Amino acid sequence: MIKEFKEFAVKGNVVDLAVGVIIGAAFGKIVTSLVNDVIMPPIGLLTGGLDFSKQKWVLKAAENGKPETAVAYGAFVNNVIDFLIVAFVIFLLIKGINSLKRQEEAAPAAPPEPTKEEILLTQIRDLLAKK
Repeated sequence: MIKEFKEFAVKGNVVDLAVGVIIGAAFGKIVTSLVNDVIMPPIGLLTGGLDFSKQKWVLKAAENGKPETAVAYGAFVNNVIDFLIVAFVIFLLIKGINSLKRQEEAAPAAPPEPTKEEILLTQIRDLLAKK
């Protein structure tokens, strides 16, 4: 069982997937910082200083030491913007990769040079055609 697990874990696809997940998590942090620190402040400025990350609808106010019950729609808006940015970047990456693949496929391979035997046979054929 350990041998089978080792074969599974060391396969290229599993390792590639693990690297993709790790890079994806790091990329997620970058996108979150981009949204929270770069994109949302100007949007908040345009909306009169509104900070979306702290926006919420209070359903029940805090009382007697119990925390308030609220719908944090601002955090949801930030997460939706995160998702849209990640999806757009992935779209651009895939589009770029696909265009590179199309260029490789479009370049026709040069026909192989004829072998010495083919050249000799072609010359013999041409000589026989002249007779």
